[in-house]
Amino acid sequence: MNILGPDALVFGVDDLAACSQYLRDYGLTATGDGRFEALDGTAIVLKAKDDPALPAPLPTATMLRKTIYGVADDATLDAIADELGRDRPVRRLADGSLEATDDAGFVLGFQRSVRRPIRLAAETVNAPGAPAQRPANVLALDPEAPTPVPRTLSHVVYFVPDEAKAAAFYERLGFVCTDRFTGVGPFMRPAACEDHHTLFLIQTPPFMTGCEHFTFHMGGPTEVMLAGTRFVEKGYQSFWGPGRHIFGSNWFWYFNSPLGCHVEYDADMDLHDASWVAREAPMGADSSQLFLFQQRDKWAPGGGPPGGAVPGEAEGATSGAPGGLLAPRPRAAGASVVAEG
Repeated sequence: MNILGPDALVFGVDDLAACSQYLRDYGLTATGDGRFEALDGTAIVLKAKDDPALPAPLPTATMLRKTIYGVADDATLDAIADELGRDRPVRRLADGSLEATDDAGFVLGFQRSVRRPIRLAAETVNAPGAPAQRPANVLALDPEAPTPVPRTLSHVVYFVPDEAKAAAFYERLGFVCTDRFTGVGPFMRPAACEDHHTLFLIQTPPFMTGCEHFTFHMGGPTEVMLAGTRFVEKGYQSFWGPGRHIFGSNWFWYFNSPLGCHVEYDADMDLHDASWVAREAPMGADSSQLFLFQQRDKWAPGGGPPGGAVPGEAEGATSGAPGGLLAPRPRAAGASVVAEG
């Protein structure tokens, strides 16, 4: 089936104003009627939790009400309707999209994809031994540049009570497992998408069923770092990262949110085709992150200058810190520090 990936996630939230501000600060563009879009048109949609237009909620605390997948053509919509219609109701909505419920209780939509083609350069890297990607005097980063904007909805992660049953449902729709955490669940992608995963299933007790996080792809690791840093400076709380995963290889930075789930920036995910052989490993620090950055206020070794004089501004440091470390130059007023992951 020609499923391209997630087009939108629909949430029924407690505080529309706070959630809307969060998504604007994250970098999405408000286009009206609670819709917040990335550059390619994929989106998060917000509604008040008691909006009668929303699907019924799961019997848990999750605010996610619907995951909408984009497909390439009407033939795929017909094939999905035929497959799922064998054992569950499939509703054809007025706009031509389909709606059904998966085996874990998540409401799904399927529509002709709204994704717009985007043509943007990737981040460039200069490395010894390789041709320069940026010529002389072309800067990689402008400190005054606008905050990077998310490019496309990447993936969603579900807590499910039975990951094997949940995975079997998506396999009916052509999803394949790219990698798996033993006893936890699979990373999955639809057959028409090469991203390492658009869906990750994590087995949990039934009362936790819901959305753990979602993320949008950025243009590269520098965009993850810059967008995440500016997000922190606006007062949002870092949850995990920044760092880089092993399964998928994507850079990541997760944040707490008022949407009842975590929200991530990610970049540079592996691509896979039908020849890929899925890996399996226990879930833990050694298998979930290749490295994890940790902020340090005091970072430079060394003692104070002879005679106890205070280093000047030209030396780029403040007074000698206890224990023989030098503190970095003070941050501007209002700047925040990322807590360790």
